[in-house]
Amino acid sequence: MESFLFQASIYLGAAVLIVPLAVRLGLGSVLGYLAAGILVGPVLGLAGTENEDLQHFAEFGVVMMLFLIGLELDPRALWDMRHKLIGMGGLQVVLTTAAITLVASWLGLSLQIGMTLGMLFSLSSTAIVLQTLSEKNLMRTAGGRATFAVLLTQDIAVVPILAIIPLLALSGTGMPESITAATFGISNPGAVVEAHTAGAAEPLVTLVQSLPGWAVTLMTLGIVAGIILVGHFLTRPIFRFIHASRLPEMSTFISLLMVLGIAFLMMLVGLSPALGTFLAGVVLANSEFRHQLEADIQPFKGILMGLFFITVGVGINFDVLLANPVLIVSLTLAVIALKMSVLLLLSFIFKLRGPNRWLFALGLAQAGEFGFLIVSFARKQSILPTSIAEITLLIISLSMLLTPALFIGYEALARRMKSRETERPADVIDEQGRIIIAGIGRFGQTVNRIVKMCGGSTVVLDSDMAAIEQMRRFGAKGFFGDPTRPELLEAAGLSEASVLVVAVDNPENAVKIVAHARQQRPDIHIIARAYDRPHVFALYRAGANDIVRESYDSSIRAGRYVLENIGFTDYEASKVTQTYFKVERAALRDLAQVWVPGQPVHLNDAYVARAQQLERDLAAAMTEDLDESRAKLDAAQ
Repeated sequence: MESFLFQASIYLGAAVLIVPLAVRLGLGSVLGYLAAGILVGPVLGLAGTENEDLQHFAEFGVVMMLFLIGLELDPRALWDMRHKLIGMGGLQVVLTTAAITLVASWLGLSLQIGMTLGMLFSLSSTAIVLQTLSEKNLMRTAGGRATFAVLLTQDIAVVPILAIIPLLALSGTGMPESITAATFGISNPGAVVEAHTAGAAEPLVTLVQSLPGWAVTLMTLGIVAGIILVGHFLTRPIFRFIHASRLPEMSTFISLLMVLGIAFLMMLVGLSPALGTFLAGVVLANSEFRHQLEADIQPFKGILMGLFFITVGVGINFDVLLANPVLIVSLTLAVIALKMSVLLLLSFIFKLRGPNRWLFALGLAQAGEFGFLIVSFARKQSILPTSIAEITLLIISLSMLLTPALFIGYEALARRMKSRETERPADVIDEQGRIIIAGIGRFGQTVNRIVKMCGGSTVVLDSDMAAIEQMRRFGAKGFFGDPTRPELLEAAGLSEASVLVVAVDNPENAVKIVAHARQQRPDIHIIARAYDRPHVFALYRAGANDIVRESYDSSIRAGRYVLENIGFTDYEASKVTQTYFKVERAALRDLAQVWVPGQPVHLNDAYVARAQQLERDLAAAMTEDLDESRAKLDAAQ
């Protein structure tokens, strides 16, 4: 008992110390877990002997991960994404597998080993890439969406990959001793069955093993059909019954029972528990209990997956790296280069351009965390020799460690492409309009559409060529050029225009455009988009007439909806929010007079005092308006 507690303390302590640090450094949690395992294993030698047993237990985290992935995959959403999933994602997995298999065969490895290496290297790191895309706000770009589609395909592909590996073992080295109960992602099934033979499961295991092949097939089909039918028809009454007990822990019990029970049934007939739980997740994706299931399973999945990555780090043999550093580093770079080549080819086929092409190619060039699982499973199936498996683990780890460098490379290329695009000569502006719109992002597009539909004439300027081209594809006209350049504003008709809409993304550029326009045309009406309050104040100082904060109107509307749903009438909620808008807008003009550029507002005593007074005035005005509105309603009744 003391030894168990000591080892548990080491693993948990290493995770607590290393993983948050890795996340703060932008390396991601997966690399943090690997680093924690490397620290307590190869570096300090505090763990190692118990590693294999822990890894068997931790692999249940993979089963839970696939269940959660299934919950996220609404069958309708899967159908809508079928072209990217099957086309882009499917081609990436198939082409990468084929390319690496050919290279492995050229190096003298068997077809079975080559295909196994090809399949595991075709996968990328879902955890690292998605986290990085989110942190860098790249998920909404065309490259980010394509990357997500391929990652989704790879996650789904894990299930058939784990199903193919035992067939490779069967064709290459004869039937491995565990093939009759292949777990496809769980520890040695022979060991699992042996562990159960002394328990209550022994009669059931013995019965299944004694059945003829046709009976096992029927039983397998029955279990799969049962998972679908139970998931579709019985989960709602079961969960309602459990929730009626008013015991929160019962929800966790039923969630774990569902995952572990399905895993056991699939293992019993020699199929993948990952496949079964994934299928159950997809069936439950539209259930009203989906979010409860996610909340119940997520902590267990996170802990077990973290433990799995730590055990992988503990098991990495650095003696192999130190003995062959040039070979392993060269192989790692070769895998990255080969994957990049396939991804660049796909980017041409699916018409990704510019920075999006390089985001797609560099973002997915590393190996992924599922590679560790496949290496472990392939070793158990006697496909990968120990020496090749150790080198493969090092290649996967090094490629993941290089992921931040790959994204740095993407950012450098994106900046270079953007500078080249900016250096491109501006379009010749051959028309003028009463309204000039500087910036054609989502904000500028909406303004332009409303004005055009009402018969207004606009001239649109933007320094983003991709945005201009997108406009033109939909039949709208725009001109490429930097709106901060005075000569372009003049060419667009600044001297004759009635309204200037400033909707550029860069706050400093917005202030610069407003200041220049006000200096040249004191009479022009300027409407500007603002990022936050300090930006509002800067735009007021520069001469803007109307300023719209990005989320201001939508947040007022949301506040109105809240009031309507807590007892306010529609009329009361409308009047109160209108008062808020008018009074708060006037208050901003007062605050702009005491605002000091460059000084944080909370350190400006005059600003703080004035803001507090205006807040009290605003509350009093809203209360007075509400009382007046209710009095009018009472009088009308």
